[in-house]
Amino acid sequence: MKNFQPGKTLNLKLLKVKLKTMANKIVDIHDLKREFIMGSEIVRALKGVSFSVEEGEFVTIMGSSGSGKTTLLNILGCLDKPTDGTYLLDNVDVKKLSRNELAQLRNRKIGFVFQSYNLLARTSAIENVELPLLYNPSVTTSHRHQMAIKALEAVRLSDRLDHLPNQLSGGQQQRVAIARALVNEPVMILADEATGNLDSKTSYEIMALIQELNRQGKTIVFVTHEPDIASFSNRTITLKDGKIIKDSKNQNVRSAKDMLASIPANEE
Repeated sequence: MKNFQPGKTLNLKLLKVKLKTMANKIVDIHDLKREFIMGSEIVRALKGVSFSVEEGEFVTIMGSSGSGKTTLLNILGCLDKPTDGTYLLDNVDVKKLSRNELAQLRNRKIGFVFQSYNLLARTSAIENVELPLLYNPSVTTSHRHQMAIKALEAVRLSDRLDHLPNQLSGGQQQRVAIARALVNEPVMILADEATGNLDSKTSYEIMALIQELNRQGKTIVFVTHEPDIASFSNRTITLKDGKIIKDSKNQNVRSAKDMLASIPANEE
């Protein structure tokens, strides 16, 4: 009996560690498949994809046209469901949800950042950032306003609250989009080619901000086709023909802030 108690205590400790590890998985995908029927043919866009993303990770997903990257992005963003396999988003099984439940999960758990910003043209920066909160009945008007201000301060745009998109540069518009993604305090920021419309300098500015948010504990999944952008992340997953062909830690993560500082003044 004397030898039993310490062993029992150790097992409980191991169980607690295991449960904690499981709880920290923001994305948990296993044998994910997505098929589409086109005429008389079945197109297999995803062919058994498996990976997980831990809380606080910065992961890039790469792949050329036809790799299944867009299909995976749509499933990650709860815009689509897998044909087979499982996708747990913050321990919620996406496949079991109704369309309305998917929309609610998407609004509460994911912050989206798009290549084309997707800002409302005749709406101020702060109003654009407030938009996701309009679908959350538990947030009052005054609280929504304060949360939007806080999000814009986080992307260093507190002096642009009332500016319309056409009064902002491309980089500033993307910062507003990132603030909008942050405002609901989601478990994951999902970025789709978020630097695709920006020049090199502005891309580095946005990636420096993304890296800063990641250091603050934000979980980032960044879809891109650019190896240079992927080098700013901690891990890269590469897709080809609907399968993962590589999933590796980036041993030499570049600093976007340093890259920005290295640009000669006459090139800015």
